Amino acid sequence: MQVHRKGQPFDDPSGDRLRDWMGVDRETFYDRSKIAVLPMSFCFPGYNEKGSDLPPPPVCRKTWHDAAMAAMAQVRLVLVIGGYAQSYHLGTRNVTETVANWQTHVPRYLPLPHPSWRNTGWLGKNPWFEAEVLPWLRPRIAKLIG
Repeated sequence: MQVHRKGQPFDDPSGDRLRDWMGVDRETFYDRSKIAVLPMSFCFPGYNEKGSDLPPPPVCRKTWHDAAMAAMAQVRLVLVIGGYAQSYHLGTRNVTETVANWQTHVPRYLPLPHPSWRNTGWLGKNPWFEAEVLPWLRPRIAKLIG
């Protein structure tokens, strides 16, 4: 909701974590000539009874996401963040398995867990993510935005 109110994607602690993973600063992250941030849905879905975000509404994805992806065919790396995006783009169902098998999706796609604080426990249980994936990601991003 914080990001929805601000009107800028990843303008929150999740964004800080994502920028750290990518090895970029805020200015670079929001430079549209270098990085595109494309949500699965341009509609905030609201929360469920437990306070978690609801899934992206299919009508919003169908209306915006596919057309935007088609318009960005020149993009050389797509960070596929979280389960909904991974299911849609990669046809996978399990975030841990998908991210663990990240090498099968590169160089076009790189599956990542969502950088939300809610996944801090996941990061602790999966130290290979920071040891294996981020050392590949950071220099790749640096090369692409060069």
